[in-house]
Amino acid sequence: MKRYDPRLWIGGLLIFGGLLAMLQNLDIISSVGGIFWGVIWGAVGLYFLQRLIIQREWWAVFPAFVFLSWAVSSFLPDPLDAFGGLVFFAGLSLAFLWLYFTDRSRWWAIIPAGVMLTIGTVSVVDRVGDANGGGLFFLGLGLTFILVAILPGGGSRSWALIPGTILLLFGAALGTPLRGFTQYFTPAALILVGGYLLFRFFRGQSSM
Repeated sequence: MKRYDPRLWIGGLLIFGGLLAMLQNLDIISSVGGIFWGVIWGAVGLYFLQRLIIQREWWAVFPAFVFLSWAVSSFLPDPLDAFGGLVFFAGLSLAFLWLYFTDRSRWWAIIPAGVMLTIGTVSVVDRVGDANGGGLFFLGLGLTFILVAILPGGGSRSWALIPGTILLLFGAALGTPLRGFTQYFTPAALILVGGYLLFRFFRGQSSM
């Protein structure tokens, strides 16, 4: 008998779907579609997760966390439907963080991890909150660059403090009553960055 005979899987899925439909008709459970696909995506995600952890195939990190995030989103009740985007993007963020924490030389993975988590958070705020999504987006980007500089191995990445600080200031200006002064932050930031670069240049010249 073939170990992975498709009839086995198709038959099992049909029985599982039929049982769910019967339980829904008996008013025992609801959201059958979400449960069905949640189990399917969860099983696929766990398959790739074991390939990632046990077989150490690093590429499996993305399908593993993506399918697992889909599974979690499928199980969310209707009142929490607005958090579906956050769960998905958080899954992508975890995938990039896995890359970084398993190999510190892949520090670049911190940036997409922070961006994905920020996008997910903004998607929730735009649907259920009254905060300024634009300001929150820049705050998230700023914190991401700050993490690039301060996480382990970040001693050589102190440059990230510059865009991180600028983005934090810009985000704070957009998301607070200071937003009226936003027009002054961009030229001020350009002056600060330009002054810093000139300072580094002349200090290097004086030490030669």
